[in-house]
Order: sequence, then structure tokens, then C-alpha cells
Amino acid sequence: MELKQVTNEQPPPRLVINRQRRQAQYFIEELGNNITLEMVAIPNGTFLMGSPDTEEGHRDNESPQHEVTVKSFFIGKYPVTQAQWQAVASLPQVNRELEPNPSRFKGENRPVECVSWYDAMEFCSRLSIKTRRQYRLPSEAEWEYACRAGTTTPFHFGETITTDLANYDGRDDELGKWKGSYGKGPKGIYRRETTPVGSFGVANNFGLYDMHGNVWEWCADKWHSNYEAAPIDGSAWEEEQVNEISNDNYLWLLRGGSWFYNPDYCRSAFRGFYDPGGRRVNDIGFRVVCGVAWTL
Repeated sequence: MELKQVTNEQPPPRLVINRQRRQAQYFIEELGNNITLEMVAIPNGTFLMGSPDTEEGHRDNESPQHEVTVKSFFIGKYPVTQAQWQAVASLPQVNRELEPNPSRFKGENRPVECVSWYDAMEFCSRLSIKTRRQYRLPSEAEWEYACRAGTTTPFHFGETITTDLANYDGRDDELGKWKGSYGKGPKGIYRRETTPVGSFGVANNFGLYDMHGNVWEWCADKWHSNYEAAPIDGSAWEEEQVNEISNDNYLWLLRGGSWFYNPDYCRSAFRGFYDPGGRRVNDIGFRVVCGVAWTL
């Protein structure tokens, strides 16, 4: 295990980031024109979903903590990139048209953004037909289980996070509305845009990158204001709950935080939401799941 001390102009309290070399099982999906999609195997298991009241930044919607048992599955090593999006968007339409190049921050290896939940679902449908494997969005429980990768800390890195490890807004707000630091970690920078996937070179214990920050990631679940009566089998929570903002619209789950938000929003347990038809948001993307069970 290599220990790294992160410093800035005024050294903060000593910060230790755990780094380990691990091997991950995965397969590669060929999308054409030398574009590939790496899918990482996630083992089955049981974890504690949500956050304790004592966790910095804890929200009521992250309660009650509850055990969830998840079946094995494959999930994208990275958020879907613009190159991958363009490859799949060129495939025959299933239910809706897809804009071939929707992102504001252009770059083949940057995550696709400005895509709606419905767009992400269409992507999965087209990819499923092409590959003859069933692709879909992760359930919220699958996403958190994959993000945590066996950890119980606010981030899979540990108790804190830095902008050397993830893309988020690391500045303090001038009016004191939010902090750019988390826990005993340092303040950082604000990049104001997405970064190429995997560019920080730090994966979690399952071999997944960019689970904290960069872009929000759509999940299959509809928004619920807490975990009362939530599924405990890892499935998506599709039962409808009228949201607090409007009585005639429903919201879908987002996870992971983004380049635009402070570190608190990037915690493993943090839950976001948005209109599933919303397209013009330049910090929302997704990663895909292939729900094929596997064994060692």
C-alpha cells in the first residue's frame, strides 16, 4: 500500500489517501470504429445503504440506513464517453431520436452530458439490440454498492476527498453557503468543466473510475424522499411518489455529484434528482449496467 500526502500552499492536517493495486475482472464490448466499452464485474454481496446521522453533510433522505443484498452484475468502468455515445447514437432508433453530439464540453474521452433519462434509456435499448446482451441503467442500490466497493466511509477514498483525486468545486463560497473542503481535507480548485474519464488515475476497490464528481449519473429509480419501505434486494425502486416540487411530475435519481458541485454532494450516499426529460444540463451523464450474473 502506498501512502500519499496531499499538500497545498498552507499545509492542512496530515491527509492519508489509501492506494492499492488490485485486479478486476471485466469484458470489452466492441462498438465499432475502434470504440470499446469496458464492463467491470461486480460481485454479489450485502452492504449498508445510506449514511449515519454523524456523517458530515448527512441528509434525511439518506435514512434510514438499511442492509441491501445485491446480485452480481457488470457496470461501466467509466461514465459513458462522447465517443461511445456517438457510436451507439448512430445505431437504428428504438423509441426516440438521439442527438449525436449533445455535450457542451467536447471531447471523445470526456463523459457525455446534456442527456436526459429517456435518452440514456434509449442508449441502453440500442446497445442491447446491437450486442444481444441486456444493458440498462443501474439501480440506485447497485450504484451505491459499486461506488462504495466495500467501504463505509463518505468516499471510497476514505474520510475525505481532494481535487487531486476528483473533479468538483473545491472553493469556499464567498458568502459561506458551502465549503470547498470536506472533513479534514484541503480546499481545492474549480475546473468549471468536465475532465476526460479516468484522468485522475484512481479507481475504487472494484476498479471503477469517476464515481465521485465529474458528472452526475442517472439511475433507474424514481425519487423517494427517504428509504422507508425501500427495496432490499438491489432492484430499482419504481413505485411512484409525487415529488415535493410539483404534483404532476416525477423525478428520477442522480448519483455521484459533478464538476459543478462542492465535495459534500460527491459522497457515496448523496442522492440527487432531476426531471427525466431534462436534456440541457451540462453535468448529467450516466454509466450502464449489464445485468448478467457471473461467478468466480
